Amino acid sequence: MSDIASSSFVRQDLLTERPAPVKTTGFVGLMRTRLFNSPTNILLTIVGALLLWLTIVPSVKFLMVDAVWSGKDRAACLTENAGFAVGACWPYIQAKLPQLIYGFYPEAERWRVNLTFVLAVILLVPLLVPRLPAKGLNASLFFLAFPVVAFFLLHGGGIKGFGLSWTADVLQLFDESIVNAGQALLNLSKTSAVAPLLWGVGQVVVLVGTVISWLIFPLTWLRDEIQGTGQSVWTDFVVTSLVVSLIAFVLGGGLRTGWNALGSSIATFIAIAAVIKLMGLDHGGLPVVATNLWGGLLVTLVVSVTGIVTSLPIGIALALGRRSTIPLIRIFSIAFIEFWRGVPLITVLFFATYMLPLFLPGNFTVDGLVRALIGIALFTGAYQAENVRGGLAAIPRGQGEAAAALGLSWWKTTSLIVLPQALRHVIPNLVNSFISLFKDTSLVSIVALFDLLGSLRASFSDPKWSTPSTAFTGFAFAGIIYFIFCFGMSRYSLFVEDRLNAHRRN
Repeated sequence: MSDIASSSFVRQDLLTERPAPVKTTGFVGLMRTRLFNSPTNILLTIVGALLLWLTIVPSVKFLMVDAVWSGKDRAACLTENAGFAVGACWPYIQAKLPQLIYGFYPEAERWRVNLTFVLAVILLVPLLVPRLPAKGLNASLFFLAFPVVAFFLLHGGGIKGFGLSWTADVLQLFDESIVNAGQALLNLSKTSAVAPLLWGVGQVVVLVGTVISWLIFPLTWLRDEIQGTGQSVWTDFVVTSLVVSLIAFVLGGGLRTGWNALGSSIATFIAIAAVIKLMGLDHGGLPVVATNLWGGLLVTLVVSVTGIVTSLPIGIALALGRRSTIPLIRIFSIAFIEFWRGVPLITVLFFATYMLPLFLPGNFTVDGLVRALIGIALFTGAYQAENVRGGLAAIPRGQGEAAAALGLSWWKTTSLIVLPQALRHVIPNLVNSFISLFKDTSLVSIVALFDLLGSLRASFSDPKWSTPSTAFTGFAFAGIIYFIFCFGMSRYSLFVEDRLNAHRRN
């Protein structure tokens, strides 16, 4: 014990103070640890500061400091009248703002565009907020009901029938196309060197068309009888609702578990009837506004939103088809994807606008804007298919094997396990395609559709606002609008990615 006590040591003097730790937080910490912590970073910081000074300062000076904010014509934006070097001419934007938003849409009917925008915001914002309830109902209203309501609001017009008449019309058009193809082969056999072969094929095709016409005869006869009544729309509506509700009841489980499906079907048709009555679709609806009068931000949003919403399901279907074990589906998916990815978007728009009508029957026409929308949806869908396929390839094989061991079918395995994980992996790629599509909508001006940039260029021809800074002001305004939408999509994608990858946070 004495040895231990004698060898113990107790300090009698205080230690000298150590220097304070280097600050690594706040602005000073950012400069010390990120901006000036090495010669390379010092050089990059100086170059970046110079670039910001040479770009942001002149932009702010042009857009705000030297800008003209009020005026009635070009005289207010001339240097000799303003007394200084004029920057942005904002009175020009104020005067042309209706044209940049609505294009040549009739002024008396622009409330329909405003109502469409309001409905889109009301349905979209709750869908983007994760904590709000009723996501299924909200998604059904936005993706199914809203496009129909928006079409009749923007385009106008009414309906002359409902589901039964529309089904009969489509089947009859398909039958007439088959018969016409057979007749064309028969006419070609009169002057061809392989006349017997063409005559035989033509006879078979005409016979197939005749058989189809007899099969759909009860449906077309019922359509004609309904259209002969004074209330063709409502008669067709009642018949369609009864048939669809009965099918939903049977598929839902019949007397045991089909009542929920029956109730949902009836509620849906009641809501549809209310919309038809409220908008007067059974009596011609709103005045028709041709799509060649649409323009500005309206066309930009219609093309981009339609392309975004429709391209993702197309891409998912093609990606799953490309991985299918059925050779016909796999070959078709590969051919479709490689064809559309190998063709420029401008070529697709030209083909959809000018060549597609040549392949349609003579009595069947498709609106020019609809043709462009179809071409953009198919083009973007091919690119989305490769994005989705990359996500599917990143899923370990054990995920599907574990699902199969639990007894899940292929559909449940894909929709509940594999596909959600794949889409989570490729969120940046998908949103990148969406942003690219939003900016590529300016290409529709090539096929005589005036989007935001098209309407902007058209406004430059007004001599009332012809000034040296008019074009720069217009393009700056358009750039701000594009930046707001694209930056919003980018930030929301980061939010979704962070929320869905909570298990990977450090």
